[in-house]
Order: sequence, then structure tokens, then C-alpha cells
Amino acid sequence: MAVKRDYYEVLGVDRSASEGEIKRAFRKLAFQYHPDRNREDGAEEKFKEVNEAFEVLCDPDKRAAYDRFGHAGAGFGQGFDQGFGGFRGFDDVFGGLGGIFDTFFGGATTATRRGPQQGTDIRYSLTISFEEAVFGCDRQIEVQRIENCSKCHGVGSEPGSQPEKCPECGGTGQVRRVQRSVFGRFVNITTCNNCGGEGRIITKPCTQCRGSGKERQKRRLVVSIPGGVDDGSQIRLSGEGNAGTRGGGPGNLYVSLSVKEHSYFKRRGNDILYDLPVSFVQAALGDEVEVPTVDSPVTIKIPPGTQTGKLFRLRDKGVPHLRGGGRGSQLVMVHVVTPETLNKEQRRLFEELKTSLGEAKMPKEAKGLFDKLKDVFEA
Repeated sequence: MAVKRDYYEVLGVDRSASEGEIKRAFRKLAFQYHPDRNREDGAEEKFKEVNEAFEVLCDPDKRAAYDRFGHAGAGFGQGFDQGFGGFRGFDDVFGGLGGIFDTFFGGATTATRRGPQQGTDIRYSLTISFEEAVFGCDRQIEVQRIENCSKCHGVGSEPGSQPEKCPECGGTGQVRRVQRSVFGRFVNITTCNNCGGEGRIITKPCTQCRGSGKERQKRRLVVSIPGGVDDGSQIRLSGEGNAGTRGGGPGNLYVSLSVKEHSYFKRRGNDILYDLPVSFVQAALGDEVEVPTVDSPVTIKIPPGTQTGKLFRLRDKGVPHLRGGGRGSQLVMVHVVTPETLNKEQRRLFEELKTSLGEAKMPKEAKGLFDKLKDVFEA
């Protein structure tokens, strides 16, 4: 037969320990060796040993007898190892410690009743023209969204009737179940299955929405698109999404914009790019040419000797800044066009010109095309 250890040694306290010190020592060891959380070999035996020591030392009479006569005086010669049924000290030691046991043993859980929930958002894709993106516009769109039922106004019951209190949870939306264990009483609060946490039962559903309180509707809305938006921009229409539940507000409508490519304009930030083709004669002799813009045509002067890549800046002919502060520019790049075919007379004239001009030479201060572009965009 195994020799019992000293009870004070088992709890790790002095023989002069107070009742509070004994209880604190027992709590610590009970948590450490409880079979529900400690699966190591020997843990259950140590848990029984701790219980036995505490059963004696927490009782003043038994402790006095143990201090005087040892294990024989305590009266624990046999019978204790047959289970936990004889132990009666938990309520005294662990009273008010439900939160601790929740952490270690998961004995109590609480379900929070669901409150108002905002409706989900809707996303809509809209394609607009280049000019509409530059100047802005109002566009009408049609969306499908979930709204409160127009007949029952979101209640779910047929007009003239009202939902009844759920008999299962008494209208709380929660069910409270009590379980008892060796550590005392555990309360488990869960969502009521009968009413789904609503706390009420619809006995006479609305014939239009079948008790859901919601219906899908088509709505036409006007979207105001500000000038200066770009491809991929997004506009939010607050409160134009799906209806919420349990009194929650509606979601939002997000309109994503796609901008069509223009036949001859390109956009770079708030600037508009335009390629201007000119003939050899126009480039050599100079000319006045009409250039299209998003507003109206503008006449610019081509100086004599203009080369391919020369840039002209038309200020305030670009895209408006979304946050104010005017507009960007239109950048006009000259491209000298080489004729692909020549008739006999034209060829004769070009031959005479070739003889007269000689070979072409690069101007000393001429810059490459990419250098010119860099100068413009860094200006």
C-alpha cells in the first residue's frame, strides 16, 4: 500500500497556513491537475490527492485531528479513491469564479442577441464617353435592390396582424440552459432555434413577401458624374443599396466607371494629347492650322522649319481637376508626314529640291522626341 504524503506538502503550504492560503493553493493545483484539462499520466491521481488534502485541511476539526494524530486522525483510511462523490469543498472554494472556469473548461457560453444590421452594398458598372468624363454628366441607371415589403412595410406579417412573442424564449431571442457538474452550475445561453433569435414568431405571413419582410424591386436612379473622372473611378450613392434588417439602415450603391477610348484624343492625368499631322511643305514654310479640342477648334501657327515632335501647349484645354483649381492643358505634337506616293511632276519637283537642299543635317540644339516629352511632363 502506498504511503500517503503529508497534506501540507501536497498543497505546498506551511503548517501555519491560514484558511485563505490553503484555498488559494488548492485552486492553483486543482486547475493544474484537473482531468478535463490535463491528460498526462498520473494527473488524475494527483488531482485526487489534492482533493483529499484540501478536504481535511479546510475543515477546522479534521485539520486539528490531522495535526495531532496524522492520517489516522483524519479518518481517511479508505474509500476516498473510489471517485469524487465524497468531495464537498468546491462550492466554498470556487464560488464566484465562474469566469475562471469558463476560461479553463468552457463551461459557460453566451449568445448575444442580434441587433440592427445594415443592408448590403450594390455595385453597378457604367460606361461613359471621353467627353462625359471630361465635363461630367447626369446618367440614369436602373438597378435591382432588396427593399422593405411595400405591403407589410418590413414587418413580415399580413397587415392587421402582429408577430407573437416566441414561446420558446419568451421574446428574448435566447435560450438559457443550466448544467451541473462537479464544479457547480454552468449556464449556457444560445440563440433560440424556434425564432432564429428574433424573439417573435410570425403566425400570419404577409402574402406579398411570404413573411420575409423584403422584396426585390427595380429602381431608376440618376447618377451625377463630376467632370474630371477617369477610367476606373467609383461614385458612391449613400443609402441606395439593399435594405437592412431589424431596423438597420440600407447599404450603399457603388457605381464603377469605364471611359471609352476617343478616336484621336489621349489622356495623361489632366492633360489631353493630340497628334497633329502636317506636310513637308507646311513644316518647311510654316502655316496656320486648325486643331480640335474638347471645347471647340483652335487655330495655331506652325513656324517655318518645324520638325516632327515639336510640342504646342494649349492651356486650360485639358481635363478639369476633380478637387478644383482649373483644368489641365492640351498638348499638340507635330508629325511631319512623308508622302507615300508621288506623281511624275511631284517627283521632278522633289528631285530639284533635293539638289537644292542637299543632305539633311540635325540641328545643333535639336532634342530627341523622348527628351521633348520629358520636358513637357516635368514642366
